[in-house]
Amino acid sequence: MLDGRKVMITVALNGGMQQDREGAVVPKQPEEIGEAAARCWEAGASLVHVHARGPDGKNSGDPAIYAEIIRQIRARSPILIQTTNGIGVRRDPSTGQFIWPTDSERLGLLEIEPQQDLFGIAGGSADFHNPEGGYPEETPYVNSPQLLKRTIEAVYAKGSALEYEIVEASSLHRLMRYADEGLFDRNRSNIWLLHGGGFGATPPVARNVIFNIDEGLRMFPQAIWGVTATGRDMFRIATIGLAMGCDLVRVGFEDGIHLPDGTVARDNAEMVKAASRIAAIFGLQPASVEEARARFGI
Repeated sequence: MLDGRKVMITVALNGGMQQDREGAVVPKQPEEIGEAAARCWEAGASLVHVHARGPDGKNSGDPAIYAEIIRQIRARSPILIQTTNGIGVRRDPSTGQFIWPTDSERLGLLEIEPQQDLFGIAGGSADFHNPEGGYPEETPYVNSPQLLKRTIEAVYAKGSALEYEIVEASSLHRLMRYADEGLFDRNRSNIWLLHGGGFGATPPVARNVIFNIDEGLRMFPQAIWGVTATGRDMFRIATIGLAMGCDLVRVGFEDGIHLPDGTVARDNAEMVKAASRIAAIFGLQPASVEEARARFGI
């Protein structure tokens, strides 16, 4: 188990849609992502979450780009690497409508070489809405049961850990049903629940996030649990999680660009430092990469 005086800091560097704005510089190309990840590791992050961008700066599901991102990160720091499984949406150039990646594209990210350290998947479908993250319109985000089940099987077969993004308690009950059906052991030590506030119809309010945290630990008592939120609510929800003794907190430009005082961060590393300062209020220090690796059981 992670030392009770430590907390893992994840930094979600770029997302799929976010662009530079208000002085915040979003890393997009593999070398930029590698350099940004190294700065975040030096600031105290033990885990980096990344999306790939094409040469045009727009999101991509190309495994070759992800592979190059992994190489660039590992050339500069030992930070653990988690790739998205969402990829992100594209816009049809003629209609402007969103085009969602197929399940085949998303499953293809499980077979990147060199392999990422950790994986993630949304615990269910949701109406996604994050104006600061490049999604100004409420948009259905589909995560099919088939995709979720196949991802669970593949990741655990690799001996890795899988982050379940939880925006509402119904996702927890779905996962519990899968465990009851024998898909995975509910008592495994590296079930990983990331509770989010402010994503779509999910309110960034304490009682909602706390309810999901309590439900998650009731169903999966050995779980690694963390918190995140979008926009200006990011550090408010992070503080709630830290006060409750979370294992992990996620910050970064994928979810928002504002620091706790409302100013704009220019680099993701500033967000990691801010999370570290808040953690220190509760007597917590950032976990090292080695400590995070041990807690995830990889």
